[in-house]
Amino acid sequence: MYQFKLHNVNDVASAIDVFERSDDAVYIAGGHTLIPAMKQRLSAPEDLIDLSGIPELDLIQVDGEVLQIGAMATHAMVAASSHVQSHSPAVADLAGGIGDRQVRYKGTLGGSLANNDPAADYPAAVLALGASVVTDRRTLAADDFFIAMFETALEEGEIIQAVRFPQVDQAVYLKFPNPASRYAMVGVMLARRDQEVRVAITGAAASVFRASTFEAALSENFAVSSIEDLTLAPDTLNADMHASAEYRAHLCKVLIERAIRAMSAG
Repeated sequence: MYQFKLHNVNDVASAIDVFERSDDAVYIAGGHTLIPAMKQRLSAPEDLIDLSGIPELDLIQVDGEVLQIGAMATHAMVAASSHVQSHSPAVADLAGGIGDRQVRYKGTLGGSLANNDPAADYPAAVLALGASVVTDRRTLAADDFFIAMFETALEEGEIIQAVRFPQVDQAVYLKFPNPASRYAMVGVMLARRDQEVRVAITGAAASVFRASTFEAALSENFAVSSIEDLTLAPDTLNADMHASAEYRAHLCKVLIERAIRAMSAG
């Protein structure tokens, strides 16, 4: 490692102040992406601003029909929360399947979203459930938040404070994990609210995306038979040492079908 300054702050205003006074600062949440990048000399900030000491950033609460999860809530906290389990059980299930125990007790919701790794789990939940990302400056709709691989709509120095999930009628998250990393080779979140169906897919492309043709068909008729003739174009999907684009396209449809059956049975 190289020399840098670590700043421990206890409120958002202090974090912003340190960031604005530094020529090269980054915020650190769980550190699962930043620390490895620093070790490999892919990132070399002069100042690290630790957000873990800000108490209000890990609060989980329900306000009417909206579940609000603080950005610094760890995956383990999300999975174990009675508020999450009762309001959005699919989010609790998703959080409980991230990485291993060590990752779940350190990684955070806000850190995952700000990084927007193409194989991360949370982006699928945020997009499929139509959540809102609350920052120190504004509130961003999920459809406007994810831009491209490792890119979001966050501006320089902007801090995610919480994510607000609306109530839906049903939701299921299924993923085909890499056996070593537990990242999603393909992950599908299927959600229903009234007659609207949203399908968000992670792990398959450069960034999380909605499968609009599947959404339209399932909003008309929520059944496996309604998507029999639908496919995802492989030329828009990832191909790597773990799976070809064609294989990922096949997995996406298989997981969507399984999610339909799970929700129909429930």
